[in-house]
Amino acid sequence: MNDFDTNSNKRQIHSISETNGFLTKMYSLMAVAVLISALAAYLTMTVFRSAVMNMPVAMMWLILLVPLGLSMGISFNANRSPIASMIMLAILSIIYGFEFALIAGFYTGSQITTAFVSSAAVFIAMALFGTFTKKDLSNWNAYLGAALTGFLVAWLVNMFLNSPAVTYVFSFIGVIIFTGLVASDANKMKIIYSQYGNQVSTNGLAVLGALQLYLDFVNIFMFLLEIFGGSGNNSNN
Repeated sequence: MNDFDTNSNKRQIHSISETNGFLTKMYSLMAVAVLISALAAYLTMTVFRSAVMNMPVAMMWLILLVPLGLSMGISFNANRSPIASMIMLAILSIIYGFEFALIAGFYTGSQITTAFVSSAAVFIAMALFGTFTKKDLSNWNAYLGAALTGFLVAWLVNMFLNSPAVTYVFSFIGVIIFTGLVASDANKMKIIYSQYGNQVSTNGLAVLGALQLYLDFVNIFMFLLEIFGGSGNNSNN
């Protein structure tokens, strides 16, 4: 699903109304995923709080690693099985909601709200830019992909160094990278649908786009939460 050439000069095969319909479906799926995460986080912190507190550490680590497998599963199967991919996206959203609930204990309600509202504003602005710009942002993907790879390597190194100052600086860099990815991913999905929409499952392509944008949003939110929370040094306790 990721082997599309967005630099191709292939003639667009869909009308504006069809493309808008696809984009509406993609953004709706992404919005539903965010709402599922928010609901899952709320239930984790309230209804299932005691069960989570008594959960074995091994089980918790397993749950934290599941999203990687789900993301890969959606990426490889979205075109073959759109319904299964939608279900996996819902499960992924629930797990991230669970993880958000665990992290939320280190921040105040005001910090979480500010980070979420800021993330939503940044996401909407960049998604609109990526969707409606007449420019092809394909080059952004190459540069941002390289930047993200270097960033992840540096982030892993800092996990061992455990420097709060470096972590704080990395949070700003992370916001910049994923903000750019929102625009480039939105632009990329629109181009892919316009050029290849008759060759793949529209629902599957919408799920794949929703996954990419959801992960972009999640990362922006987490990095902004780190920034507004002062590198996680503030606690509700």
